[in-house]
Amino acid sequence: MAAGDQVTRPGHIQYGELLLGPGTPYRWRSISGWEDLPGLDSGTVPRSDQHGAFPGRLLAQARTVGLDGLIVRAPRATIGAVVGALSAGTVPVEDERPLVVWLDERGPLLAYARATRRAVPAGPGYRLGTITGGALEFQASDPRRYELAERSVSATLPMSEAGLSWPLGWPLAFGVPGSTGTLPTVNVGDAETHPLVEFRGPVTRPALTNLATGDVVEYDIPLAAGDLLTVDTLAGTVVLNGTASRIYTATSRSVPEQTFTLAPGSTSLIFRAAPGSSDPTASATVRYRSAYW
Repeated sequence: MAAGDQVTRPGHIQYGELLLGPGTPYRWRSISGWEDLPGLDSGTVPRSDQHGAFPGRLLAQARTVGLDGLIVRAPRATIGAVVGALSAGTVPVEDERPLVVWLDERGPLLAYARATRRAVPAGPGYRLGTITGGALEFQASDPRRYELAERSVSATLPMSEAGLSWPLGWPLAFGVPGSTGTLPTVNVGDAETHPLVEFRGPVTRPALTNLATGDVVEYDIPLAAGDLLTVDTLAGTVVLNGTASRIYTATSRSVPEQTFTLAPGSTSLIFRAAPGSSDPTASATVRYRSAYW
């Protein structure tokens, strides 16, 4: 199931397949940590010879999201099943699940998190089919929030244009424009985002360059037709055909994968390869989501 596929209006929160909010047995009164700036680790150090400090990097900590004032309502005959569904949907898990929150007219945003706390008071209301004062807590190791729709842009290797057709006639035929190998991207959020890069063969030593920063990811590997080299810049992995790690093929001019990001705004990337590698079916695809703090 797609992330947030049940989220249809403000007030809806979906964690995995569990939907909370209007139209469900689970209502909530307040949410914390979602619109807040996550905690920051500062690299700032005091100056030894004058007032102030040397500004250092600010690195965001994990994001903790809390739902307070949780209310569970159901007929008395089914309250146990409804509570059981809530419990089953918030069990401790190894891998993070999509957490989608829609608060206002800006639409839903996505994080990846795990449930780390669940409180369901078993008071008198339990027997009446109304449980109040519950709470849920989620922790997202990546504190950024993302747009739901994934963006994708592809390009083939640069190809020369066909030029004029002879003999000249009217109107002049300039031929089919050649490929430039450029991939334009737009991150409409306010945080840097990590793209997923896919190189498809046949191509030798595929490379992708960020024209704004000069950063390059490049791999000294020949890809045959049908081969797929996937570079996950968030996880820092390079995988051939979904199974075999090829991170060791990174060239000396290639930056660490986790530093290859798309800043807020427009960024142009270019796809290149080794000299003589010019098969028109080779391609690079960049998949990403705009990111927000």
